[in-house]
Amino acid sequence: MTVRRFAISFDEDLARAVREAARDEPISAWLAQAARRRLRAEGLASVVREWEERHGEITPEELAQAERAVRRKKGRSKK
Repeated sequence: MTVRRFAISFDEDLARAVREAARDEPISAWLAQAARRRLRAEGLASVVREWEERHGEITPEELAQAERAVRRKKGRSKK
């Protein structure tokens, strides 16, 4: 795996918060994981936008139905 280095700067409050959140983990590893999560979230948001463009806005009832389905699936997977 090729590794690229970045030089980044944070204001003092953000730097402190990152250090605290990373705890004993190397800050670069913590930031890489945060970047991965952000990229996945943006990818999911893109999929949702595309779906809504084709099918219309997702309704509150559809969201509630999806949440119930996820809860049911999680309940089955714990057994």
